[in-house]
Amino acid sequence: MGDPRKIRKKWEGPRHPWRRDVLEYEMKLLGAYGLRNKRELWRIATLVRRIRHRARSLLAAPREVREKEEKVLIQNLAKLGVLRENARLEDILALKPEDFLERRLQTIVYKKGLAKTIHEARQLIVHGHIAIAGRRIRSPGYLVSLEEEKLVDYAPTSVLRQKASQAGG
Repeated sequence: MGDPRKIRKKWEGPRHPWRRDVLEYEMKLLGAYGLRNKRELWRIATLVRRIRHRARSLLAAPREVREKEEKVLIQNLAKLGVLRENARLEDILALKPEDFLERRLQTIVYKKGLAKTIHEARQLIVHGHIAIAGRRIRSPGYLVSLEEEKLVDYAPTSVLRQKASQAGG
């Protein structure tokens, strides 16, 4: 598990950080998904890069190993809601950071209409107004699985829950 004092980086920056097309693409994603800084984007991009690398190595693996590990990898990504259940390894190679950014709690709170803007969604999460199945989550970058998506709502002790129930009822 490792020593908690030895923190490791969970992201890798771009190979060519000053390319205009890369900078424009990153800024577009930062605004669209309400990310705090590029490090959040790079963390997701690193996750996608590692998953794609794993898929490429499985394509070159022997058939017995490939079939077993391919099924596990696809099931994990399908459970997260990034792929369909009947996907193939080639579909994993087509994944983009946007596929994972759509599964962040911040994005889901905004898309469900619990917040008026993507930035308000981030603030509600950080301030503890959002819960998944009654469990308060304070990390906007939390990746929400398909089962958990239905359970995203205001926290039981949140003032916003009472306001929403008064307005709706």
